[in-house]
Amino acid sequence: MSDLSGSIAKRYDALSAKDCCLSCGGAFSLAEIKAGDVCIDLGCGKGHDVLRMATLAGDNGMAWGVDISDGMLDTAIRHAQVMGFENVRFIKSELEQIDLASDFADVVISNCTINHSLEQDMVWREIFRILKPGGHFVVSDIYATEKVPDIFRNDSEMVAQCWAGAVTKSQYMQHIEDAGFSQSEVLEESNPYDKGSIQVASFTIKGTKPKT
Repeated sequence: MSDLSGSIAKRYDALSAKDCCLSCGGAFSLAEIKAGDVCIDLGCGKGHDVLRMATLAGDNGMAWGVDISDGMLDTAIRHAQVMGFENVRFIKSELEQIDLASDFADVVISNCTINHSLEQDMVWREIFRILKPGGHFVVSDIYATEKVPDIFRNDSEMVAQCWAGAVTKSQYMQHIEDAGFSQSEVLEESNPYDKGSIQVASFTIKGTKPKT
C-alpha cells in the first residue's frame, strides 16, 4: 500500500465508527438502477448506498462496495449482515486498479472519493473498463477552482482530508473524455467554497459507456 493509500485508510478507519456525513453529493439518487442490475459504489464507506442499490437491483441483481479502509468495510459488512442482505459484496481495492472484471457493471456510482487519487486518469479508465457497454456512471466529487499547489498535493495527509488531490474542472472532464466517455453531463454543481487551503466546488456528473 502506498503512503497516500495508507493515509486515506488511516483517516477513514478512524471515521468508520463515527456518525458523520462524508459525501459531497447525491450520486445514488441520480443513478438509474433497475431490477437485475449489477451496481458498484466506489469509496462505499459504511455501505449505505450499496444497500440502497441492492434493494433496487433485487434478488437477480448485485451491489458491490469498493473501499480502501478496513474499518469502513467491516462496518459495511456488519450493516449488510444485520439487515439480511444476500445480494451485496464488499471488496478492498485501490481505485487505480479495481479488483473486478471488465464489462462487469451496469451502474457505477461514487461520492467524493475520486479526488483522493493523484492518478485520476487511471481511475476513470478503470470505471470505463468495469462498465458494460451501455452502462452508466453517476459520480459526485469536488474540483479545484485553480490548480492546487504542489506543496499541498504532495502532502498525503492533506490529500486524505478530501481536498488537496482535487483537479480543476477542465482537467476532471478531460480525464472522463480520455477514458472513453465521449459524452457526459453535469447534473448538479455548487458555487465555489473554501475547503482546506483552497477553493473547490462540488458537482455531479453522469456518463454512459458506448455500446460499440
